Amino acid sequence: MNSLLNERLKVLHSSTPEIAASIIVNNYGDTLASALPSSVKESRVSEMTAVMLALGERISNEMDRGGLEQVYIKGKIGHVVLMSINEKAFLVTIARENATIGMLVLELNRTVRDLEKLILS
Repeated sequence: MNSLLNERLKVLHSSTPEIAASIIVNNYGDTLASALPSSVKESRVSEMTAVMLALGERISNEMDRGGLEQVYIKGKIGHVVLMSINEKAFLVTIARENATIGMLVLELNRTVRDLEKLILS
């Protein structure tokens, strides 16, 4: 399954040049697939993502907003978007500063639907 997930990430990167990196993690911080530059530590990103997801889930539930679907972070030189694939896995994408968020989210939604099918099969 990991090779199929990695292939789908490659498709995402080739179709959306504003994406600099991406990783698929589970709720426990384990990496399922990744397309990260060598300068980025995969284990560190996975662990931080698990913490962010746990906190986001708690905030969403505490505020009666339902299950966590998406976390968006805007930095000075780019964006980080975490999107739920299902209740056990998330797609984390690092986008460049010039990314149009609406278009990025549209492409990420398509990717998430494909990933959900791959993870469930």
